[in-house]
Amino acid sequence: MSERPYVLLSCAMSVDGYIDDASPERLRLSSPADFDRVDDVRATCDAILVGAGTVRRDDPKLLVKSEARRARRKARGRSPDLVKVTVTWSGDLDPESRFFTTGEAPKLVYSHSQTAHEVAVRLGDRAEVVDAGDPVSFPAMLNDLGARGVRRLMVEGGGGIHTHFLTSGLVDELQLVVAPFFIGDPSAPRFAKSGVFPQSPDRPMRLEEVTRIGNLALLRYLVGGARG
Repeated sequence: MSERPYVLLSCAMSVDGYIDDASPERLRLSSPADFDRVDDVRATCDAILVGAGTVRRDDPKLLVKSEARRARRKARGRSPDLVKVTVTWSGDLDPESRFFTTGEAPKLVYSHSQTAHEVAVRLGDRAEVVDAGDPVSFPAMLNDLGARGVRRLMVEGGGGIHTHFLTSGLVDELQLVVAPFFIGDPSAPRFAKSGVFPQSPDRPMRLEEVTRIGNLALLRYLVGGARG
């Protein structure tokens, strides 16, 4: 069995733990300097994962933006872009979304068994659809990514995806940026949902680094059992 990828979970949130507000427009919690830092982290990874809800709501490209970083990846024999990965239970994905139409690297969709065939027909050659089980198995998904040569996976949300990875004990590193304001709206999405987390008072994460980025604070945690 291939070793699963090193999982780096990256997120920006308000002081009170929200990753967006409830308005139709996406709230930018970060800054240009932090966006550039995130781009640099992306460039060190092999694949990037977001949930299907994030694909529908934010229509992200998930590309390495810096031309210099893209050129360095290419010079090392790697694709300038990361393999894009999403997970879906409903199968509700638009083949015209930017997730599927941008970037040179493959796109992988891990789907609930009941919707895998349907979503494969809908997406056609835009992505490879993988039956991830019933229920969707995150460990099996990571094993499959490892078998495809993914050694370092960046996870960028949303809250449901964060919760699945964290409660399953599958996160090796957490990079959490805290913005200097509050949202205070219970209808807005949060960094994580309710769950039973192994990262408890008895098993805390290890704070490895604190970095100031203007008015933002980057907290870098190594999660229990993290691998370098």
